[in-house]
Amino acid sequence: MTLKLLAVSAALLGFGVTGAVIPGICDEAARPAPTVTAAASQQVAPDFTGISNWFNSKPLSLADLRGKVVLVDFWTYGCVNCVNTLPHVTELYAKYKDKGLVVVGVHTPEFPFERSASNVQAALKRHGISYPVAQDNDSRTWNAYRNQYWPAQYIIDQSGRIVFEHAGEGRYDEIDRTVARLLNANS
Repeated sequence: MTLKLLAVSAALLGFGVTGAVIPGICDEAARPAPTVTAAASQQVAPDFTGISNWFNSKPLSLADLRGKVVLVDFWTYGCVNCVNTLPHVTELYAKYKDKGLVVVGVHTPEFPFERSASNVQAALKRHGISYPVAQDNDSRTWNAYRNQYWPAQYIIDQSGRIVFEHAGEGRYDEIDRTVARLLNANS
């Protein structure tokens, strides 16, 4: 082994042990983890746009939902992480729907087979989803939110502002507390 190769090997081992990244090679590791992108952005929430089908509801708009707390949940039935969050979303809906929470699932397909309305309908039945679901086949609502990840949740307050954002699984207790706080503020 040459001295140069030995030095490169030692450097790579050092990067691996310390968790450092090599720019241009490990950019994925250098980016913030997509698991959590939370902060109260306080921006006005974009409306639902480009929706090809509505399930469990007539078409909704955020203007119609003003005065309610709204959880917008971006998901797709072919995403394992999305499927893992669905029991928590449906539980939250059951817990707070009579207190002013509206959950809107925005099904934005990642793959062509997820564009089928009958496949989405079957997934709703399979997962016991009774809250409104918008089929966003052209990603227009996804783009309006500048969303980047499946799953992602946005909590919108009674005045129509995004007060909480989260991408990925987890933070279920924080989501619950945020919804509860907003609903109690309206009581």
